[in-house]
Amino acid sequence: MLSGTFSARAYSFFDTLVWIAGLNLLWIAFTLLGGGVFGAGPATAAAQILVRKRARGEAAPLVRGFAAGYTRNFGRANILALPVMAVSVALALNWNYFSTGRGIFPQLVAAAIFVAAIFLAGALCYVFPMYARYELPLPQYLLTSSRFAVRHLAGTVILLFVSAAVVYASMALPGLIPFFSIGAWLFLTGWLCDRFFTANDESVAEALAVESDSLPALQGASTA
Repeated sequence: MLSGTFSARAYSFFDTLVWIAGLNLLWIAFTLLGGGVFGAGPATAAAQILVRKRARGEAAPLVRGFAAGYTRNFGRANILALPVMAVSVALALNWNYFSTGRGIFPQLVAAAIFVAAIFLAGALCYVFPMYARYELPLPQYLLTSSRFAVRHLAGTVILLFVSAAVVYASMALPGLIPFFSIGAWLFLTGWLCDRFFTANDESVAEALAVESDSLPALQGASTA
């Protein structure tokens, strides 16, 4: 019995590793297919859609599912991703400029930019997992992700820690980047966000149920 359980867990673990490696290669290939800048958003959207399906236990063909998600979301994902890329580049350039300046003011500005970049990174961890799960107007995704990041700080810290760990591992072992780094980040953040969203949805549903249960009693008390 124990041997069977161990074999099943080992198979699931290595199957997930192979799946992550495939996701990593597909993300790189389809990002390059879109010319880099115009391919990263749709590739990330397609990847997070597949991650959510896998987190829910749904069987989905990796290559065909990725290609379908990429083409179907190419326009919307670019509208969502390109402004974020522009803001990220602007923050990086401004931080690089002010961090090398002398005096208190440039250092204060550099510190403020760094804090803004951390906040943006935390919000971005939620954007495409949210895109894969909810139907919202495009401008609402970043706004809702930002609010979610602030309201669920513990989850945001976990996502930032996972992101930092992936970056550190990739810098220490650059050979991971073509095979695992991007896929591992997409899988881990997508899986965690799916759990966070599910817990939030259940909490909201419970609160609404309690409110709807108490409403008739309050109405009865007001008419008594």
